[in-house]
Amino acid sequence: MQVKIGFIGAGNMSQAIIKGIVSSGIIGKGDVFASDKFKSILEKVKKSYGINITEKNKEIVEKCDIVFLAVKPQFYKEVIEEISPFVKETTTIVTIAPGQTLENLEATFGKEVKIIRTMPNTPAMVCEGMTAVCANEKVTKEELDYVCNLLNSIGKAQVVAEYMMDAVVGVSGSSPAYVYMFIEALADGAVMEGMPRDMAYKFAAQAVLGSAKMVLETGMHPGALKDMVCSPGGTTIEAVSILEERGMRSSVIEAIRGCVAKARKM
Repeated sequence: MQVKIGFIGAGNMSQAIIKGIVSSGIIGKGDVFASDKFKSILEKVKKSYGINITEKNKEIVEKCDIVFLAVKPQFYKEVIEEISPFVKETTTIVTIAPGQTLENLEATFGKEVKIIRTMPNTPAMVCEGMTAVCANEKVTKEELDYVCNLLNSIGKAQVVAEYMMDAVVGVSGSSPAYVYMFIEALADGAVMEGMPRDMAYKFAAQAVLGSAKMVLETGMHPGALKDMVCSPGGTTIEAVSILEERGMRSSVIEAIRGCVAKARKM
């Protein structure tokens, strides 16, 4: 049987996943459905990806085998109470929101439901996302693997223990913002030294992209890769010394701790 995939909420993250799974050929356009309270968003999604659209969340649940719940966390309770009566035993619910634990989600549904909790990040919009995944005991390994395969179409997916999900928010979910700040700061420094801003952004962004790729593809420790760039008495170690003096590491660590603390309160 062909699997049908549904999205309740058709915002940026849903659109990224829809683009990934349709472009990869995992699912045909005719087997993807989306609902949203904004008609303009639905029309945009249909025009861009050729999928089925509806303004009724109930229709998504009735027609689809896997349902991505992609609304803002403050609307989860309202939407879950609306769709719960129509969720079948075979339906898999995939959530995309910080702070929504499996236990809380099960309690809100008020019945036994297959739930997969995910935490993606915005680079999914260019198919370079990182998504953490965990599931309740009602989800089979085959079902979990299938959803991970869907999420691999927008980057990389990794199954983690649920207790790690708040840390994932800090190190991955929110971290693109920190990286953008770093790229902007790199470019500002280059502009101060006379480089045109557009060129500075290009050099800075490509350096960050290439550095990240080296970590992933070589498997080397980031510290070892850093040491490879730092020649004795050279320019790089001079810059590294200043960053250490100004507390770059501790600032990043404390930022992540603050982010995680906030996630745990949501």
